[in-house]
Amino acid sequence: MFAGENGLKGDPRLQAISQAIRVVPHFPKHGIMFQDITTLLLDHKAFKHTVDIFVDRYRDQHISVVAGIEARGFMFGPSIALAIGAKFVPLRKPRKLPGEVISEKYALEYGTDCLELHVGAVQPGERAIVIDDLVATGGTLSAGVKLLERVGADVVECACVIGVPNVKGQRRLIGKPVYVLVEPRKADKCYQDVMLVGS
Repeated sequence: MFAGENGLKGDPRLQAISQAIRVVPHFPKHGIMFQDITTLLLDHKAFKHTVDIFVDRYRDQHISVVAGIEARGFMFGPSIALAIGAKFVPLRKPRKLPGEVISEKYALEYGTDCLELHVGAVQPGERAIVIDDLVATGGTLSAGVKLLERVGADVVECACVIGVPNVKGQRRLIGKPVYVLVEPRKADKCYQDVMLVGS
C-alpha cells in the first residue's frame, strides 16, 4: 500500500521526499529511468521525513529486526532500527558476510542473484520488517522474506521508499504487505527534451 492511501494523503512530507529524488534517464542502460536516492540523502529534511514516516509506522508494532537489502536498504534501515529499538540485520550479496550464512537465490531479468543472512542473526519468533529503496518486480524483497522465514522470523511487512505503480494493485508480496512512500518520479522537462533530441 502507498502511504498516501493509508492516512498520509496530502502529507507534504511525501511531496518533499518525491521531489528530492533525482531521475537519471538511460542509466545504467538505455530506456531505464533510474531513481537516484543519493539526492534524497543530501536533503537532510527529506531524509528525516523518510525515516520519520517509517518510524511512526513501526514504532508500536513490536518489531525487533529491521532487515536491510544490500545496498540501499542499508541507508534507511539502521536509522529506523535505532529509532524503534530494534536491531539492524544486513541481507547481503554472496561472499560479503564473513561468518556462516544461509542463502536465497532469486530471479533477475537476465539470470539469478542471491542474498545471504548470517546464521544466528535472527532468532525464531522475532518480528521483522524488510526494507529497500525501491520495489519493482519484488524479487529481491521476496528473497529477503524467505531468508527470514527460514530462520523462524515473523515478517510483518516489506517497506520501500519508492514503488512502481503496479505495486498498488498487488499490495502484497508473497503474502506480506508492502508499504511504499512514493511512486517513481518522471524525468524533469529538461531531461525529457534531451531524450527527445537523442531519440
